[in-house]
Amino acid sequence: MTDFDGEQFDLEERHALQRVAGLSTQVEDISEVEYRELQLERVVLVGVLSTADDERSLSELARLAETAGSQVLDAVAQRRSHPDPATYIGSGKVAELGDLVAVTGADTVICDGELTAAQLRNLEDQLKVKVIDRTALILDIFAQHAHSAEGKAQVELAQLQYLKQRLRGWGGNLSRQVGGRAASGVGIGGRGPGETKIEMDRRRINHRISGLRRKLKELDATRSTGRSAREKGKVPSVAIVGYTNAGKSSLLNRLTGAGVLVDDALFATLDPTTRRAETKSGRAFTLTDTVGFVRNLPHDLVEAFRSTLEESASADLLLHVVDGADEDPFGQVAAVRQVLREIGAGDVPEQLVVNKCDIADPTELTALRGKYSEALFVSAHSGEGIEELLERIDERLPRPAVHVHVLVPYARGDLVDRVHQEGEIASSEYRDEGTEIDALVGHALATELEPYASN
Repeated sequence: MTDFDGEQFDLEERHALQRVAGLSTQVEDISEVEYRELQLERVVLVGVLSTADDERSLSELARLAETAGSQVLDAVAQRRSHPDPATYIGSGKVAELGDLVAVTGADTVICDGELTAAQLRNLEDQLKVKVIDRTALILDIFAQHAHSAEGKAQVELAQLQYLKQRLRGWGGNLSRQVGGRAASGVGIGGRGPGETKIEMDRRRINHRISGLRRKLKELDATRSTGRSAREKGKVPSVAIVGYTNAGKSSLLNRLTGAGVLVDDALFATLDPTTRRAETKSGRAFTLTDTVGFVRNLPHDLVEAFRSTLEESASADLLLHVVDGADEDPFGQVAAVRQVLREIGAGDVPEQLVVNKCDIADPTELTALRGKYSEALFVSAHSGEGIEELLERIDERLPRPAVHVHVLVPYARGDLVDRVHQEGEIASSEYRDEGTEIDALVGHALATELEPYASN
């Protein structure tokens, strides 16, 4: 393990907790259970293909399923202009899928799209196994990988928002009447105004959602305080954004020696990590690793993680990391920029960084150079291009705007230190009375240096 990646104890812990294929506490009859954990040991994938992007999306679904701890047994795809409103795929394809499930012994079917409650219910009724969609799969991965209090609350909020819209698709007995007339089947002792089970569950979910939003608002206030402190000190901020598994955490480790978790898996990093770094000229800046994006990132996740993602919107510069070894790096760029626009970060200055160039196809790299002339090509693993990246960061960070010529007493060495960290020094000389400095600094620091102005 390289030094800049650290000991990676979190990675060892994660790999020590992999799910065991074939072992499950789930009941066999899915109609008898109202709430069930996702069964993800043996799965069959289903996709509707209308473009080449859909084919790549199905391949990505397999990676997602494996990241969640499942064994992908087979995949079925149907070419059609749009999904079937009743069963996602046509009735004939559903029958074919049922035969495939029986032959392979799969316990779960994963659809590469976002299913409605009716589609979920219809598919489960016909296939007799658990059916989930791409959104539920991504939520499951997030639930496995979240560690911080904020990350866990964000994931739970997204899960509840997703579940609330699909309660009817998770077991027919959810609409069971709790009270009411004897003719409803409840009988003596069960009469009363009552409410349906689905209404009671929806009320409980809404109550929990309200509590989570309050908690996240408090956590966001703490995050905002830290952000305000950095802004007051005028330390420039850089956020690393990009597609999941593009190598963002590896790049953070290479630039700062942070030692954050690195894993060859989708959504390995959910909790933002901020570290201090320096440019080649000695200017200090903060570098933040953010959660990765993916095609068709669930809207509920974007909403739940909005406070975390807004770290990108408040940054002075975005390092947009692209996996140069991916089969569709251009699609990655488009997907990431779409999410950035959704969270209000579309206008933040962006530096495209193509990572993994040590293992990428040279032909693909040539195509990327042709389309993105301003991109830098690096390898966080080997260190190739890292020096050039630091120089580019130095060039693109906002420059201090106020010129000062001051004689700072030796007793105020703290101010001299801040000038070195936050400003650009043209000259610095030691005098009998203190340190004479000619520099460019931010407005806040210039105000503090006014008493020491020198002619």
